[in-house]
Amino acid sequence: MKLALIGLLFFFILFSAYGLYGTYIRKKFSLDDKCPTPSHKYNDGIDFIPTSKFYLFSQHFSAISAAGPIAGPIIACLLWGWLPCLVWIALGVVLIGAVHDFSSLVASLKHGGVSIAQITKQRLGNHAGIAMMIFMWLALIYVIVAFTEITASSFVGISEELSGSHLWFNPGGAVAAAAIMYLLLSLLMGLLNYFIRPPLWLSTIIFVPLTFLAVYLGTELSNFLIFDVKSWCLFILFYCFLASLMPVWLLLQPRGYLGGFFLYAVLIIGVIGLFFGNFEIKQEAFKGFQAGNFSRSMFPFLFVSIACGACSGFHGLVCSGTTVKQIDQETHTQAVGYGAMLCEAFVAVIALSTVMIWTPQEINGLKPAAIYGKGIGEFLSLLIGKEYIHLAITFGAMAFSTFVFDTLDVATRLGRYLLQELFDWKHRTSALVATIITLLPPLIFIVLAKEGSYLEFWTLFGASNQLLAALTLLCITIWLYQSGKSIAFTLMPMLFVLIITLWALCEIAFENLYRHNDFSMGALNGIIAIFLIGLAMYIVLCAFFKFKNKNL
Repeated sequence: MKLALIGLLFFFILFSAYGLYGTYIRKKFSLDDKCPTPSHKYNDGIDFIPTSKFYLFSQHFSAISAAGPIAGPIIACLLWGWLPCLVWIALGVVLIGAVHDFSSLVASLKHGGVSIAQITKQRLGNHAGIAMMIFMWLALIYVIVAFTEITASSFVGISEELSGSHLWFNPGGAVAAAAIMYLLLSLLMGLLNYFIRPPLWLSTIIFVPLTFLAVYLGTELSNFLIFDVKSWCLFILFYCFLASLMPVWLLLQPRGYLGGFFLYAVLIIGVIGLFFGNFEIKQEAFKGFQAGNFSRSMFPFLFVSIACGACSGFHGLVCSGTTVKQIDQETHTQAVGYGAMLCEAFVAVIALSTVMIWTPQEINGLKPAAIYGKGIGEFLSLLIGKEYIHLAITFGAMAFSTFVFDTLDVATRLGRYLLQELFDWKHRTSALVATIITLLPPLIFIVLAKEGSYLEFWTLFGASNQLLAALTLLCITIWLYQSGKSIAFTLMPMLFVLIITLWALCEIAFENLYRHNDFSMGALNGIIAIFLIGLAMYIVLCAFFKFKNKNL
């Protein structure tokens, strides 16, 4: 079968879903542009700033797109085949993931721009809200730990995308130099936009080409930023500390906007590869329900492995954390919330296609990011030629780092928001304290743990991330029910994700505690998994009694 046929079918599904189901949900929410949004009500020039739809879309898309939609589909394809992955991404994103993101954004908007945890407190009670905040904060800690070491590894030349490549430059140093230049360009763009206020098109035609030029310059300056993984981890955490305290106009908005164009470029390259590369599908469509060991049964692990490509609880944190504070008009939530998630699903399909074009022998022993880089390089070579494969490889590595890097300071900022809400801290000094508390656990872990230890957290991160999406949909369902609105479009996906993720989390907890008799990282994962299950069940019980007692 040709890859182009798969790509065409999936593009049609996403396009139709936005126009039909996305519009249907928008009508259910009764959005009205005459109502002032939180960005106008509380405009403080720091966190609450009205932002144009396209500018915010790029920033939001960049923030929600991390390693999940790349690694997840590739892993799942290798275990169960490409057909179950494609079906779940298509159905999951249209009926669950995009609905979750859209609903999270609208719910926060209608509650004054507060987090989902704060909405939980208002709708389910104070204790349920506190449980939700703790659950979210722990999930964010997992994000920061895992993505910090992944990014640091790409800066020292051991990123999976570049492993095994014979290049004339230092691959890690090239990615690091390009990433630093990308951040500096973002800061410069933020300053110019704030003080000079040029039209967006002018900033775009100046800074977007410079951002892509940074990829080439990275190869020329690849020997200037050579540090070990630990040093880069500390630098990244320090960057997260500073970036999460900066006004959103200074770094978060321009960095996300420029990063969005990297993601658009990956989408374009993926489209070229899908439709014009004439690639045949060489992977099996279906490999069976069981992948060979305790933790690899298709039910429930297909769904939590693909994770962000179909549904992600982290997106709800972004929607109700940073994005809602910048929505200019209520109707923009459909494009930013529902639309950006559909785009991430297309990123997942492109990642899936990068493994589908190789035989098992051609990618034997390669890890997901290496397969992704190999595929993206193959797609890009259709445009620039095989003789420039080193630039294609660097671009792939830089794009992958952009997916991850942009998520880190957003996760830190969201952790800070949660602690400030939890303790009702209003003064500016509290932002500093909350940021330090959020970054302290990742710092301790990175300093004490061996390199690569983050991998022990990955499965638990995936399951807890999906469970967070289910809890978010549960809270939104209660809000809709209390408001006298239809709840079927959030209730049904919530029940499915809740059952699947609790099932997966229980298996993860049992497996980790069964394999580790003494205190170790695995045993700690098992204990935390049980704690997360307890928090989730408490929130579910609070919601159940709200329905049963009609205490609305």
